[in-house]
Amino acid sequence: MSTEHKVTDEHRARRAIVYLRQSSDGQVRNNLESQRLQYALKERAQALGFRQVEVIDTDLGSSAAIAARRREGFERLLGAVALGEVGLILSRELSRLLRTDKDFCQLVELCQAFGTLLGDEDNLYDTSTMDDQLVLGIKATISVVELKVLRMRLREGKENKARRGELYPRLPPGYVWDGLHVVKDPDLRVQDALTLVFTKFRETWSIRQTFKWFRDNDVELPVTKARHGRLVVVWQVPRQTFIAYVLHNPFYAGAYTWGRRPTEVLWRDGLLRKRQKRPLPPEQARVFLREHHPSYVAWATFEDNQRMMRRNYWRGESDETAGVARTGSGLLAGLLRCGRCGRKLYVRYWGKAGTAARYLCTGDFSSGGNHYCVGFGGSTVDRRFAEEIVAVLSPHGVRASLEAVEHLDADQQQRLQIVRRQLEQLEYEATRAFEQFNSVDARNRLVASELERRWNDKLQERDRLRASITELERRCRPPSAEERNALDALGRRFADAWNHPACSNELKKQIFRTVIEEVLVNEAPPGALSFIVHWKGGSHTAFSMTKASSKTQHRTTDADLDVIRKMAPRYGDDDIASVLNRLGRRTGKGKPWSAMSVKTARRNHAIEGRAKTIDDPQLLSLQGAARYTGTSDTTIKKLVDANVLAMKQVVPFAPWEIRRADLDSEPVRAILGRLKRTGRLAIGGQSAFQQELFTKNQGDDHAR
Repeated sequence: MSTEHKVTDEHRARRAIVYLRQSSDGQVRNNLESQRLQYALKERAQALGFRQVEVIDTDLGSSAAIAARRREGFERLLGAVALGEVGLILSRELSRLLRTDKDFCQLVELCQAFGTLLGDEDNLYDTSTMDDQLVLGIKATISVVELKVLRMRLREGKENKARRGELYPRLPPGYVWDGLHVVKDPDLRVQDALTLVFTKFRETWSIRQTFKWFRDNDVELPVTKARHGRLVVVWQVPRQTFIAYVLHNPFYAGAYTWGRRPTEVLWRDGLLRKRQKRPLPPEQARVFLREHHPSYVAWATFEDNQRMMRRNYWRGESDETAGVARTGSGLLAGLLRCGRCGRKLYVRYWGKAGTAARYLCTGDFSSGGNHYCVGFGGSTVDRRFAEEIVAVLSPHGVRASLEAVEHLDADQQQRLQIVRRQLEQLEYEATRAFEQFNSVDARNRLVASELERRWNDKLQERDRLRASITELERRCRPPSAEERNALDALGRRFADAWNHPACSNELKKQIFRTVIEEVLVNEAPPGALSFIVHWKGGSHTAFSMTKASSKTQHRTTDADLDVIRKMAPRYGDDDIASVLNRLGRRTGKGKPWSAMSVKTARRNHAIEGRAKTIDDPQLLSLQGAARYTGTSDTTIKKLVDANVLAMKQVVPFAPWEIRRADLDSEPVRAILGRLKRTGRLAIGGQSAFQQELFTKNQGDDHAR
C-alpha cells in the first residue's frame, strides 16, 4: 500500500535529506552499485514534491558500530532535525541509520517531536503514529541483531580458519603463497637480505645499530607495497621501524600467531573508544602454531633476540632491562643488582665533566625515604672487573683473533653477496627491457623511444652497480699476512688490546654483556663490597674489595657539619653555603660551598633542612632591624655591644636574629627617640650624665 499520502504540504515546505553511509573504505571503493542506489534516492525525494533536497555523504566509509569514531554526517542530520528544518529523511536501508539502540531512540524521539518523516526504499514512516513507530522499532531491533549475528559468524569463521593456520591478511616480505602452503620467496636476493638482518642484529645487539649498518652501507631490503591493486616487492634502504618489525615478528621464526593485539573499549571524553592493546607474547596469542612454515631464524634464536631487545629498552617496565651499550664510562651499567633489595642498580655521572660514574640502588627513595641500599664509585670497581675479564679471556685470545679474521672476511663476503644479487636482478631487468624494445616496430617511435629510454636507464644503473662492486672488491681484500700476524699478536696480548685507546667503552660493555649475565653486589661488612658474578653458561664466582667511597675520600669535616646542623632548622642551603664560605671552609673535594653541595651533605648525613630560609616576621636581621627603626647598621651594632639590645647569632657570620619586641622595648625606644631629636646617640650612664651636664650648663649661661 502506498504511503506517499503521509507527506503533507507542511513537510514539503521544509527540506528533505538523503543520508548515505557505507561501513568501510573497501566498500566505498568496490561497492559502487550500492552508492548509485543510495544517491538515486534524491530523485525519489523530488518526486514526492520536495524542492530542497540535501545529500549527506560525509559518512561514507565510517562504521556505526559501538565505540567507532564519530559519524559527523549523522550528527549533522540530528542537528538539522532538532532545528525543525527537515521534513523527510531518506535512506536506502534503515540499517544505514540505525546500528545501535541509542541511535534509534535518539532519532525517533527527535522526528516525533519535530514532525519529521522517515523513509527507506519501501515505505515512509510517521513516528507520531503507534503503528509506524512499532514497525520502525522492529526493523531497528532486527538490524542491530543482524549486525551482531553477522559479526559473530565472521569472527568465528576467521578464528576457525586461523586455528588451522590458514588466515593470512598479509604475508610479511620474504614469504609467498604457493597455492597450498606458505613458503619462502623463491627470489634468493630476498632470502639473503632478510637473513642478513638477523645476522647483523646478532653482531650489534641493537636495532638502531643494525639499521645504521644497512643505511651506512646503502644495502636495500625488500618491502611489500600495494601497486595497482596488488602487493609487490619494492627494494629500498630500510627504515628503523622496518628493522624492528622484522626482528619482532615471530613469523620469521616459523611461528603462526593470530590475536596478539586484543581490542578494548574505553570511555574517554564522554565517548566510547576502541583501542588496541600492546602485542602479547607469541605464546599468549589466541592462536599459536610452532613450526608452521619455513623459518629464517631458529625459534631459540628468536627468543634470545627478544630477550636482548627487552634488555635494551631502558624505558620498559621489565626488571631485566639493561639498556643498549653506550659511550658512558660505567662499564657495568645494567648488569649490577642489589644484594639487599634485589633492584637493578643504575649509573649516575658526576664530576665537573659529568663523566665520573657512580652506581646506586634507589633503596627507599621511591617510597619517600632518603637512603640508598648500595652506592659506590664506578672507576675502581670497573678496573677490578676489567682485571677479571682480562684474566678470564686472555687464554682464549688467540682463538678470538682467528675468529675476528674469519668474521672480517665473512662480513665482507656478505656485503659482496648482497650487491651481486642486486646486479643479477638488474641484468635480468635490463635484458627484459631490451626484449621489449626489440619486439616493437622501430617505426612506431612513440612506443620505441620510451622503451629505448627504459632500456638505457637499466643499462646505466647496471654499469654503476658494476663499478660499485669493483670498488668494493678492491677495498674488501682479505687481510694480509702482516695484518694476520698483528691480530694474532693482539690475541696473545689481550690486556694490551683491552687497555688500548682505540678500545672504546661501547666495545668493552659489549664484551662484559657477552660473558656476564648479572652481578649481585652487597655492602657487607660496612666499608667493603662483595660481588657474585653470574657468568654466561651458568658458572659463578665471588670476590670482595674495599669500598672506595667518595664519602671517605672527600669527607665533610665535623666542624662544617656542626654549622649545617645548627643553621638547617631555619636557614636555606644557599645561606648556609654563604656562611661556610665566609668562614673560609671548603667541601671535602676542596671546592667552595654551594647550595647543591650543602643539600648533598645534608642528604648524606640525614640532616633535615630546606632550600630557602624560613621567613619569621618576629625576627629581623641587622639590616632589617636598621630599616625597622629608621637608623643605621652602626647604631644597631652599638646598641648590641652595649648590651642594650639582645641579639642571637647561630654561628659566626650567620645572619643576626633580633626580635621585633626587643626593638620596641622602652630602653631602646628612649635611646633611639633621643637620637632622632638631638642627633646624638646616648647609651649608658656616662653618656647620659654628660648630656644632662651639657644641657644644664647651657641653661646657666642663658641665666647670666
